[in-house]
Amino acid sequence: MYRDAAVVLRVTKLGEADRIVTLLSRRTGRIRAVAKGVRRTKSRFGARLEPFSHVDLQLYQGRNLDIVTQAVTLDPFGPAIAGDYSRYTAATAIVETAERLASEERQPWLRLYLLVVSALRALAEPVSAPDVDPPVGLVEPVLERALHKREAGLVLDAFLLRAMALAGWAPALRDCARCAKPGPHAAFHVPSGGALCSDCRGAGYARPAPATLGLMQALSGGDWASAEAAAPECRREASGLVAALLQFHLERGLRSLPLVDRSGPDWGGGDEAAAGDLGHDASAGHLAAVALGVARESGTTGQDATTGASEARS
Repeated sequence: MYRDAAVVLRVTKLGEADRIVTLLSRRTGRIRAVAKGVRRTKSRFGARLEPFSHVDLQLYQGRNLDIVTQAVTLDPFGPAIAGDYSRYTAATAIVETAERLASEERQPWLRLYLLVVSALRALAEPVSAPDVDPPVGLVEPVLERALHKREAGLVLDAFLLRAMALAGWAPALRDCARCAKPGPHAAFHVPSGGALCSDCRGAGYARPAPATLGLMQALSGGDWASAEAAAPECRREASGLVAALLQFHLERGLRSLPLVDRSGPDWGGGDEAAAGDLGHDASAGHLAAVALGVARESGTTGQDATTGASEARS
């Protein structure tokens, strides 16, 4: 018997009334446990073991699967996230990424656990706008306007960049990824791991806007004021590059990533953009992601894939 705090990553049905719950815990890492009877209407803690929930658990260690004997809610992220489609799809991509990165069970990874919790909190809870000085007599209305939720797509991209850094895949966004020549550099090559200088770049590189790489640096470093001020086209291009980098390192795509909703006004999208793949325009990053997927299916190399993306952009 042991206790641990955990985030619910995924649930699957087991039998008529049970569930298998996949968790990322603070001290144990990724674990799979059986929650008995949680699908019954009179279950003691069924509602506490829904995806995105942050819970304190008591578990009994079994031979193959642990057994949940008690669950106490720490942060009810689920209801706030599930009520907004863009936040729900972003959270789904976050927990799927965490499960893929924590591929081995019972391998503690505290920093990934904390990163997942902070990302879900950013999706579920409003934050205060910086440098707000309300005038006398208008304190409450101004403070209400100052509270806002982070844009879901930016939270997802920030999480993916930081998760890649934890896994040792941090992209080179300023200096050259191959020779470390100080930048900024105009070329970006996904298989090489980021920006390339004029001496190292060959055929098949993308040329994102300088503001796009600046946005990715802001998301990696937590500079939300700069990130939220980024133009919609830079957001779309950055999200495509982040997706391409992640899926290149994971060596296969995430099932939830194509469903992420990026069609809001902050992304310059509307009904037409929502109907397209990933809600993106034909940015360099999106084309790179598509080309990398085609390359893996056809057996071509990452260099050939990125060449196709660059040619499509031009």
